[in-house]
Amino acid sequence: MSRHRLSPALWFVGLSVSLAATVTAQGGRGGAAGPAPRSQTAVFAGGCFWGIEAVFEHTKGVISAVSGYSGGSLVNPTYEEVSEETTGHAESVRVTYDPTQVSYQQLLEVFFAVHDPTQLNRQGPDVGPSYRSAIFYQNDDQRRAAETSVAKLTAEKRFPRKIVTAIEPLKNFYLAEGYHQHYLAQHPNQPYIVYNDLPKLALLKRTFPALWREEPAD
Repeated sequence: MSRHRLSPALWFVGLSVSLAATVTAQGGRGGAAGPAPRSQTAVFAGGCFWGIEAVFEHTKGVISAVSGYSGGSLVNPTYEEVSEETTGHAESVRVTYDPTQVSYQQLLEVFFAVHDPTQLNRQGPDVGPSYRSAIFYQNDDQRRAAETSVAKLTAEKRFPRKIVTAIEPLKNFYLAEGYHQHYLAQHPNQPYIVYNDLPKLALLKRTFPALWREEPAD
């Protein structure tokens, strides 16, 4: 199922560090400049990247959030190729943030709050491996933090079903096409955004008031 053929029903449930040089070399479409020396990056996949990108753009301490593709084998994939579900890529978001303002652990908490990590190879109306829940890590610290978060949420029985979020090493991150970037900000009244993504922002603001920022990051 594609997000362009969505049900009108409202759906909503409530890493990795990527070196900028690698992203620039592999992205193939240009994109944002590399992170400043004191910034860090994380890569998350939680269904359609439009909503996840917007959530992190409104998270305090985030410098930028961009949509792209991670976890697959095809170099420099297009949206159409990823949508065919043959590349292995997931729609992902690369978050560049200031660790003095927001921690990786806090980003993990936001990530798990704004999508359903118990849905396998889908998220809401969007079905297929490209919409899977995943955290792409770069080092052992990031891997341990992700694994600890899953264990904690499981022990607390935060979700009614098993968490199926994949925790994978980051192999690549390719920037998505320009029309996908900042999509929510440019199309706030689109039905898909209204039904699936604006509730994510409302949840962020309600659940993490100290992390909420009214004006989105670049």
